[in-house]
Amino acid sequence: MPNAPKTEVPASAQAPTARVRVARRPVHGVLLLDKPLGLSSNQALQKAKWLLRAEKAGHTGTLDPAATGLLPLCFGAATKFSQVSLDADKVYTAHVRLGVTTDTGDAEGRVVQQAEVDLDRQRLDAVLERFRGDIDQVPPMHSALKHEGRPLYTYAREGVTLDRAPRRVRILQLQADWSEQDPQRLVLHVRCSKGTYIRTLAEDIGAALGCGASLTALRRLGSGPLHIDGAVSLDALERMDETARQACLLPADAMLHEWPAVELGPSEAARFLSGLRRRVEQPDCAAVRVYGPCVSQTTDRRPLLGSAHIRAGELIPDRLLSPPEVQAQA
Repeated sequence: MPNAPKTEVPASAQAPTARVRVARRPVHGVLLLDKPLGLSSNQALQKAKWLLRAEKAGHTGTLDPAATGLLPLCFGAATKFSQVSLDADKVYTAHVRLGVTTDTGDAEGRVVQQAEVDLDRQRLDAVLERFRGDIDQVPPMHSALKHEGRPLYTYAREGVTLDRAPRRVRILQLQADWSEQDPQRLVLHVRCSKGTYIRTLAEDIGAALGCGASLTALRRLGSGPLHIDGAVSLDALERMDETARQACLLPADAMLHEWPAVELGPSEAARFLSGLRRRVEQPDCAAVRVYGPCVSQTTDRRPLLGSAHIRAGELIPDRLLSPPEVQAQA
């Protein structure tokens, strides 16, 4: 829901002012943040970056201020693989109010239409089936999608409506909690491809039911192999000491765990890190994670060297870590 709500952000969740200076340091890994309501993804990132005193950080796709839940934050070496999480399937729980249509598609908008909800479970299930699989969505005007360098929501706030081309998205799973005792309340459980607008999905389902609908709450539960379980809030992170905060970080390869792994010996690892292709006895694969030999005698964990793909028996580097980034995994 790209249109930011007028929610007051608690002081503890606000990013620090520019006057507060901290000594930055190399930090590597992935932080699973449970983003609070009313905070933008960038505000959440900057707060976490300040708390960890990290030199380099980035988030893996915007979670709107009016939404809560999983926001994976990448630090240091992990930023090289942030696109993987950006491209990953997402999991959401969406609370929808049937019978109420707003000009923004969510609770922040002005009510433009109300209708009686005359519905039974059989009809709801039949409509939901139409939205599973590949569907076309028209991006909402109240979205961060840009036109001529400006987000669409800036045009919407000026009362301007622009033509938007439909986009093909995939709804992999779509289930609903609903009862005749509370017919206006619908809870959607969605697993979808990147670029899916859950608000638009809710509106389109409401239109198909003939009563209209608007989104009242949205929570992200998953992104690829990453899940909200184990995520930490900003308030909890702020209460921790530096050692505890560091312990919250997952390894830089946390977003790559669904890819096959390739392990290299010392000489092969050095050549791979220099960008050279290596011969491997493995089938073609579009994406693999590559590990080198142990860099410490105190652990048997192999350090991540980078990502690659395999074609015709050759391991071809894609994204490589620097020697300091590899050594930092010791």
